[in-house]
Amino acid sequence: RCHYLMTFTELLLDGFLVKNMMIWQKDMMMRHRDLSLALCPPPVPGPCDPEDLIDGIIFAANYLGSTHLMSDKTPSKKIRMMQAQEAVSRIKAPEVETQPMTEVDLFISTQRIKVLNADSQDTMMDHLLRTISYIADIGNIVVLMARRKMSRPDSQENMEASDLGQDSKRQYKMICHVFESEDAQLIAQSIGQAFSVAYQEFLRANGINPEDLSQKEYSDLLNTQDMYNDDLIHFSKSENCKDVCIEKSKGEILGVVIVESGWGSILPTVIIANMMHAGPAEQSGRLNIGDQIMSINGTSLVGLPLSTCQSIIKGLKNQSWIKLNIVRCPPVTTVLIRRPDLRYQLGFSVQNGIICSLMRGGIAERGGVRVGHRIIEINSQSVVATPHEKIVHILSNAVGEIHMKTMPAAMYRLLTAQEQPVYI
Repeated sequence: RCHYLMTFTELLLDGFLVKNMMIWQKDMMMRHRDLSLALCPPPVPGPCDPEDLIDGIIFAANYLGSTHLMSDKTPSKKIRMMQAQEAVSRIKAPEVETQPMTEVDLFISTQRIKVLNADSQDTMMDHLLRTISYIADIGNIVVLMARRKMSRPDSQENMEASDLGQDSKRQYKMICHVFESEDAQLIAQSIGQAFSVAYQEFLRANGINPEDLSQKEYSDLLNTQDMYNDDLIHFSKSENCKDVCIEKSKGEILGVVIVESGWGSILPTVIIANMMHAGPAEQSGRLNIGDQIMSINGTSLVGLPLSTCQSIIKGLKNQSWIKLNIVRCPPVTTVLIRRPDLRYQLGFSVQNGIICSLMRGGIAERGGVRVGHRIIEINSQSVVATPHEKIVHILSNAVGEIHMKTMPAAMYRLLTAQEQPVYI
């Protein structure tokens, strides 16, 4: 049995887990001032009294060990489970051997999870609740996984959101703690409940009554809204779909930079973000920045990781003839969000102008919002040089039809010479 603590996106994909919402807590909101927006939950179910979780509860357990795993930013449930099993296989001793372990007290609250030495009560591990990304109970084994941001060069420290133009596996590592307890299932359920209680406390602290907008009301609103996304119309027009043949010398690179289209796009693929001057791609005169590549030499790129698409293009170096199937797209994406009033949360978060998370099925996704895109305009007003706090204020107070223009953040940095292109 596995209990998942997931992003809003994954939660809404799995309706039975909506009650275990993972939310940004108030201290994160105050520190980063993100637009973290989600559904208001129903009454909090779970094995514990909510007041006890606010103060903190303790479970006895045996700590078996910890290990680090590399992870994508948003792995699938299947991958999460495989990661948990990998952690157990690394830590758990074979049955014929004695298992090293330490008796601990597992402290769970709406703010943090701490592991204390049962004898000395010294703190062995301390994780803010919002950093916990996954927990699984497998028999009497509990696997607790927390995400750690990898250190970056100083020149990249102010990169606001995940750079979807880079390999996401380089950005995150998971620390996995493995415990043994007769209360394994109860521990997992309690942590899930802690997220829900924390969410309601967050709403109350910000003057929002959790009962003001029910999940049903939000669902009813979504049912009245059509999906607005230029892609639907654009991709359906045959004149926008082209087969492009490019000739080049053997040993010569194609001469492009590609980035991901962004999570939330109708067809997840790669976009041409830059072209090398006088390179084969530019000289052909048949490719433009913003074009989405559907396939290369008959190999579909739809749904493939960016690194895989890059490898496919690099593998064309020794070929003299390349056929690409593309969809002509402008570099800027048009977004239209319909928000009746302030009770209806937008369903995405933004940090320094870059969309860094998106709620599956929310009004933002229906409006065409994409993760990893930089916001260029809001209601015809340029926000390129607008401070983060003002962008948050504009979006937080916007109602009715909210028009935005966005583009992949990696493309924006290339076009504004903030980054040097690496052509393939």
